[in-house]
Amino acid sequence: MTQSSLSPRKVAECLSMTGYAQAGHEQNGWAVRVSIKSVNHRFLDLKLRLPEGFDLYELRLRQFLRERIHRGHVEVYVNVDPATTAPVRVNRELAQTYMKVAEEFRQQSRAAADVDVVAILRLPGVIAGLSAAVPESEEEQERLGLAMDACLREALFKLDDMRRAEGRHLVEDLRARLTRIGEQTEIVRELAATLRPVFARRLETRLKELLGGAAIDPARLAQEAALLAERSDISEELDRLRSHLLQFTKLLDSAGEMGKKLDFLLQEMHREANTLLSKTPGVENEALAITGLALEIKAEIEKLREQVQNIE
Repeated sequence: MTQSSLSPRKVAECLSMTGYAQAGHEQNGWAVRVSIKSVNHRFLDLKLRLPEGFDLYELRLRQFLRERIHRGHVEVYVNVDPATTAPVRVNRELAQTYMKVAEEFRQQSRAAADVDVVAILRLPGVIAGLSAAVPESEEEQERLGLAMDACLREALFKLDDMRRAEGRHLVEDLRARLTRIGEQTEIVRELAATLRPVFARRLETRLKELLGGAAIDPARLAQEAALLAERSDISEELDRLRSHLLQFTKLLDSAGEMGKKLDFLLQEMHREANTLLSKTPGVENEALAITGLALEIKAEIEKLREQVQNIE
């Protein structure tokens, strides 16, 4: 059986990992039904279920699925039946044997109920022709493989449409949150520029308390205030955070897999937000405002991380 020439469709949009689709297809004398369900997962976790006895098609279908889906927990169910109803054949000899045994047991047990003919027909081997069987010739096997390909392709197109629509909603939410983080970051930058004189005032007050009102050398005060401001300087963290925001936006504008890259950027952004909090001590109004904004930025990053987990 030769592999089908099925190439993946290029998608230049963000794809969600959540979706469901089903398709039915009749071709080459076969009726095939495929249903696909996908949810988010760190890697590709593919579960393919075929009818009993159809395992020879598993590698073919798995390869096609891996070309189209790269991340997520994906469950695929394939059902196969002849396109035309096969004649039902009753093994009368076996049915009569079942009935004879059942009647003898009824008499021995003195049961009042008569033998149920419908129940006899449901017993193994009595009725043949109700389920599909793998064709014997390689030519027929390939015809069935092509019918499976066509049905799977149709189901995947429908799945992509749903995942793409969900992806658009995700991107809209991500962009809105990125805008809020960018605005909050710039407010923090403006507040941080006012902290140097605040540090100087706080240091002078503290030194006067320690020295009991003695004179303080202005040059030494300025030097100590500069050192304190340097230890609390958050300009580098703000620059890196702004850079991460730009990279995040570029990834959203690009094609292909982006989920893992976005998640990595969010880890870095989370680290910068934590540093903003740790480097802005004190009870001054400016420092408290920066702390509040950093907490808001951190909360937005957490929400972004939750959303990004569902992007392929």
